[in-house]
Formats: sequence, structure tokens, C-alpha cells
Amino acid sequence: MIDWRAIDTVLLDMDGTLLDLHFDSHFWLEHLPRRYVELHRLDEAARLALRDRIMGERGTLNWYSLDYWSRELSVDIVALKREVQHLIGLRSDALDFLNWLRKAHPRVVLATNADRASLELKLPLTGLDDYLDAIVSSADLGEPKEEQAFWHAMQKVEPFDPQRTLFIDDNPHVLESARQFGIRYLLGIRQPDSQRPELELVDFTALDRFADILPPGEESAHG
Repeated sequence: MIDWRAIDTVLLDMDGTLLDLHFDSHFWLEHLPRRYVELHRLDEAARLALRDRIMGERGTLNWYSLDYWSRELSVDIVALKREVQHLIGLRSDALDFLNWLRKAHPRVVLATNADRASLELKLPLTGLDDYLDAIVSSADLGEPKEEQAFWHAMQKVEPFDPQRTLFIDDNPHVLESARQFGIRYLLGIRQPDSQRPELELVDFTALDRFADILPPGEESAHG
């Protein structure tokens, strides 16, 4: 599927691609709304309204900003995340894939919409940073990956040749933005959240396992 001789750079999303999206789905749609109404002594209507409000920010920098939600909701988002941090985990064969990439020597860059507070929580628990050459957060660039401005800004801080770059992300809107920018090799994730049904990706090839894109002979070595 992938001619690895044609790849110099691998850009990887974090949540839903390397990490199981279950933690984020549970936190934003279940845990935070429940704890918010408990802390502020509100009713069920407020819980449902908060879920709608959270979904209304989807695709913006606010959606991904822990500072924004802490300020808006008058709660300590990081502290609430730590209450369920045991749910943070790698997708099934992500570590095998990262190990293979380290031996294959393309430049491996985390391109994430997660802000620095999220990274500070998740990286020590997962050890992802041991396998990365660089980390680029949309919060640092001032634009989410859904926008073309993100890719232009990213190329200034982390130069890459779009024609020799593979980008893997679970968000079809982000993949479409990357395609518009000219990134040649694009892959989605079929089941970013292990506790939810598979996604239907119409315009992009979706991976079940990273082993599916390893060179012949390598995939069997990784289960």
C-alpha cells in the first residue's frame, strides 16, 4: 500500500490515531458534563446543554483548549482529566509501528490539535515522545489542523516535502485539509475509539492496523 522508499516524513495525529480515542470521548461527553453539574450543583438540563456546547466548538482551537474550557466552565479541566487518566492508552499496535519507524528512519512528527496541557498529561503516561523527532501542536501555531493556515505555519517550523510525506489522522476534515495542502500519502483510522463502531471513511483509505502498511515480511513480525 505504501512505497516507503518514497517517504521522508511521517506526520502522525495523536488522539484516535496513536492513542485510543475512548479516553477523550468518555471525558468530554460523559465525565466532564457529569462532574460539571456536580461541582456547580446544576440539573440534568445543564448537563445536556454542556454536551451541546462542547460539540458546538468542534473543529476550532477552543474545542481543543483545556485553558478555554477551564475558564469558561470554572472547573480545573486537567484535574478532572486525571480522575479518568487510567483510560489513556495506545491503540493496539501503535507501539510496534513506532518502533518500526524508528528503525526505518523517516522523520516522525506528531502533528496534533491537542494543546500543551493535554500533551503534558498524555506523553508521560504513554511514552510517545520517545519515538518522535518533533511535536507540533496547533495551539502553538494558532490554527487547528482543519485550516490551511495550520499547514503553512507547520511547514515553517518543521519543513517537509508534501509529495514525500505520509500523514495519518482519524479526522476526515483534517485529512481533507492536508490533501488540499498537497500532502500525497493520506490514511485514516477505521476505529479510532475502541468502544465505538467503526467509521465510514468515503474519501480516504482507512487502516484497521498499522501492520497493514508495513513492507512485506515486516507485518508478520509485528503480529
